[in-house]
Amino acid sequence: MLLSDEDTDTSIQIYGSNPERLAEAARVAEGSKPAWIDINCGCWVPKIAGRGAGAGWLRDPDAMVAMAKMVVSSVSCLVTVKTRIGLDETQTPIVDLARRLEDAGVAAITLHCRTAKMGHSGNADWTWAARAREVVSCPMIVNGDVDSGEAAERALSQTKCAGVMVGRRAIEHPWVFREIRSKLDRGVDHAPPTLAERLDLCRKHLSENVRQRGELHGVRVTRRHLSGYLRGMPGAAELRRTLLFCDSFEGCLGILGGYEEAQAKAA
Repeated sequence: MLLSDEDTDTSIQIYGSNPERLAEAARVAEGSKPAWIDINCGCWVPKIAGRGAGAGWLRDPDAMVAMAKMVVSSVSCLVTVKTRIGLDETQTPIVDLARRLEDAGVAAITLHCRTAKMGHSGNADWTWAARAREVVSCPMIVNGDVDSGEAAERALSQTKCAGVMVGRRAIEHPWVFREIRSKLDRGVDHAPPTLAERLDLCRKHLSENVRQRGELHGVRVTRRHLSGYLRGMPGAAELRRTLLFCDSFEGCLGILGGYEEAQAKAA
């Protein structure tokens, strides 16, 4: 599948434990004309890292560097790497590894500032991004706990990195991007999304999922986003519970419409 000619920003991420297969995947991905190809060397999930993919590459930095070099040499587009500071607190090779990845031809590095063992627990330690940035000339992107405009501003100020990456926060609160832009560009906090904006996004996301995945699957995969989309709305918990038991597209639209009418009358 080709990305549209107007899409100049989308990258494609690949992951795996076999260098040759990753190089092959990169060549296939390049056919879609992405802005760049990213190698996932940071996924901590045991079933991924346990078989050597994702953060599993951190067990053998030499092999990780050799793999990155192979992927870079297999394509003509830019190749980046997203990784973590190490496997656990006893193995944090990222500073030297960042330099070696740049030498292998990697165009930029995104660093999730937790170990693989930490998963999403504890606090991200942005000082690692600052230390890694000092030894490379390629862009270093700081990731981990960047969940607001204030956090993005703080992360960039503390690390002097080229940018920030938003992960889990985007799934539940996609408005985070405009909040970050407002803080970085104008130094002001953006107003939170209104009730109308939250409901409109629920409808749009639901409609697009149904269009692409069919009614039943489309409705069900949208549910993971509801807790974030509806957060802060009056009666959000009950509304979410009602939606969770509805498997029809029109039924969900009706529930959202009924809720909106009730809120308008109560205002």
